[in-house]
Amino acid sequence: MRLNRYLAAAGVGSRRHCDELIAAGRVTINGRVCTDFSVQPQPGDHVKVGSKMVRPQQRLDIILHKPAGFVSTRSDANARDTIYDLLPPHLPRIFNVGRLDTQSEGLLILTNDGDLALRLTHPRYKVEKEYEVTLDRPWDHELAPKLLRGVFLDGQRARLERIVPVKPTLLRVILRQGINRQIRRMFYEIGYEVQRLVRVRIGKLRLGDLPRAHWRPLTAAELRALDPARAKPSPKKL
Repeated sequence: MRLNRYLAAAGVGSRRHCDELIAAGRVTINGRVCTDFSVQPQPGDHVKVGSKMVRPQQRLDIILHKPAGFVSTRSDANARDTIYDLLPPHLPRIFNVGRLDTQSEGLLILTNDGDLALRLTHPRYKVEKEYEVTLDRPWDHELAPKLLRGVFLDGQRARLERIVPVKPTLLRVILRQGINRQIRRMFYEIGYEVQRLVRVRIGKLRLGDLPRAHWRPLTAAELRALDPARAKPSPKKL
């Protein structure tokens, strides 16, 4: 296993990020700086990034149905419940791919594969995310073009890809960006309050009938759909 893949399997980050760490002289093997990308660490080697020892983990990719009221982080200074409180403690260390704000619900992917995380979050891949949006009053379809053209948030144009009315106060929206609290803030800009926000799809992966607060490993077919070049099945028994 080449060094960048070894580091990615240890949860350090994507292989591209690991390449940058190697090139910058941040990686040592048995106490010596290693900038040789072709090196393959052997069993028993001490591999460090900075002062931290790293070891490959069993790959794990899961889908979680996040309930409202849970924070998308591993720990919270305000002692709120986190999404990791919903997972058993024996799982390999994993991290969430993107976030949902505290009151939002729905599909989250957690993984320890940095390349999958990059594939799902980097803007160049334009991965679609679909949400059910419940508004505080009936939707005025004449406002749709403004959200499709985009409004400015944090100095950049935030736009929706598609808006599909379902009921008077219920919409399905699709976006490809990841600006903080983007959907809530965009609707606020045109005079609406979002009362409920549920992510139901990332790329080709749908939330389906997974119960709230439950999780499961992604299947090999789901991984192929999310990242065809690198898909491998998660372990069946956890």
